[in-house]
Amino acid sequence: MKRWLVVALTILGWGCSLGAQAFAQVVDATVCDVVKKPAAFDGKMVRIKGTVVAGFDEFAIKGVADPNCGFPVNVIWLSYPPGSKGKAGPAAMVQIQPAHNFSGTYTAPTRTPVALEKNKDFKQFDSLLAQTHQKGADMCLGCARYQVSATFVGRLDGVADATLKRDASGKIVGFGGFGNMNAYPARLVLQTVSDIASKEIDYSKHDQAIKFDAPPPAFGSGDMPVGGVDLNTAIAHALQSAQAVASGQVKDQAVKAAQVFGKSSEHTGVVASLGVANEAGSNEALSTKDSLDGVQFNCTFNEDRLHGEALTRAVTYLGEHVSELRNPAPGNEDAPLYVFESDAWIVTAITSLVSGQKYLTLPGGYLLWDASWAVASRDDMMESALKDFLSNEAMLSK
Repeated sequence: MKRWLVVALTILGWGCSLGAQAFAQVVDATVCDVVKKPAAFDGKMVRIKGTVVAGFDEFAIKGVADPNCGFPVNVIWLSYPPGSKGKAGPAAMVQIQPAHNFSGTYTAPTRTPVALEKNKDFKQFDSLLAQTHQKGADMCLGCARYQVSATFVGRLDGVADATLKRDASGKIVGFGGFGNMNAYPARLVLQTVSDIASKEIDYSKHDQAIKFDAPPPAFGSGDMPVGGVDLNTAIAHALQSAQAVASGQVKDQAVKAAQVFGKSSEHTGVVASLGVANEAGSNEALSTKDSLDGVQFNCTFNEDRLHGEALTRAVTYLGEHVSELRNPAPGNEDAPLYVFESDAWIVTAITSLVSGQKYLTLPGGYLLWDASWAVASRDDMMESALKDFLSNEAMLSK
């Protein structure tokens, strides 16, 4: 009996030792620590306290005490492990993937798998971030109801430089980081979440502005189905909106944005689908399809967060990203994410207002367009709102 007791205690001691060893392998860090040197944390298990933003094209962790770290991208992209089937994530995003006929040398990364603990805390966390702000009659693009602060443990994937690599002709021959446009230098693949605290986002300015207004009719032929989940119709409406813009640079950009999706029977290297793009690894393997330029752009639209003409606006927005990534304006080849986001929002806002939209609000409650603004001050008002949104909500710097 005594011998078995000694064996049992020994095994118990080993178990505690192994548990302590596994715990010791988790590195405590801040968002700014990771953003400063993302490659130094690559492959490590980290513990981070932060606040998650589930925005229009972002699903990211920002710092709690000092959210602006002073870098072009001041957040860590958040992903669930493959097969998690979570509900929360961005409303729309584009990920770049090497096509079957990719001209460069590419080897898919090998990463240590992460098992998500889908416990009560995770379910609460995921449910809160999946809720949308639905008050008011007009358009609030990808507006989540809550922001959620928590403690996160997971595998950190990091690269020193998230900029896409191009050859002398501007063709993409090497890939960047993670998340939307592969533009985030760091990604946390979630294992556990705890210490959850939610805060309802203030949309009172938006709600008061649109209180007495009915939503505009669907642009074009009016054949957008209830719920707005027909991508082909949304793409057609996006082109109609673009063609209604006054001649000039914005119209040219808007038309190109709608045309990147091609016809339903074509494969242009742009894959549009409905779903929630919240899992890691979906774009890291070589595609089975060829593309016009050896690169595939995977555009995912979350139908639970994009109703009616909001889906049309999302098509324009992601189309602008694809267009600019494929054929960047001279000097914009290595532009920061801030520039790409700003350009896409301007094109989206203009096509929205020519479609009869009286208001356009962005996640966090930033009113980007209000038809009641004085004509002389509209440009300044839009520019100020967009600057505040990108700096304070998306946590981007020029």
